[in-house]
Amino acid sequence: MDLGSLKYAPGSIKKRKRIGRGPGSGTGKTAGRGHKGQRSRSGSKIRPWFEGGQMPLQRRVPKRGFTNIFKKEFQVVNVKDLQRLEGAKEVTPESLFAAGIISKKSIPVKVLGDGEISAVVDISAHAFSASAKEKIEKAGGKVTVL
Repeated sequence: MDLGSLKYAPGSIKKRKRIGRGPGSGTGKTAGRGHKGQRSRSGSKIRPWFEGGQMPLQRRVPKRGFTNIFKKEFQVVNVKDLQRLEGAKEVTPESLFAAGIISKKSIPVKVLGDGEISAVVDISAHAFSASAKEKIEKAGGKVTVL
């Protein structure tokens, strides 16, 4: 067996259907497009969300609530996650990124107080919850807001 003798499995390759090639083909005359209408015309293109002139779903559904455009988004790190950085004296967003605790360097980091910490660490982050600050300082660490 060599590369020259390779063949596709029988029945795995079908000939494409030749559309609009006379009455004997089964798709002659209108070429499977039916009679008249927007989709029968050449060059017709309908956007997937277009509903034929009917009021679109996005506009007919009632709008509720409020989106604050000034909202600050943080990556959350819990106190228990800091236990994974054993032996680290200083913890920064860069060291958290290197350890895989946060996924992006560009988004600010907030430390929350879920869990316990026993290690003495100096932590630098963009924000801290009151309970996280208390737990870190109770363990003998230091908190720095960037």
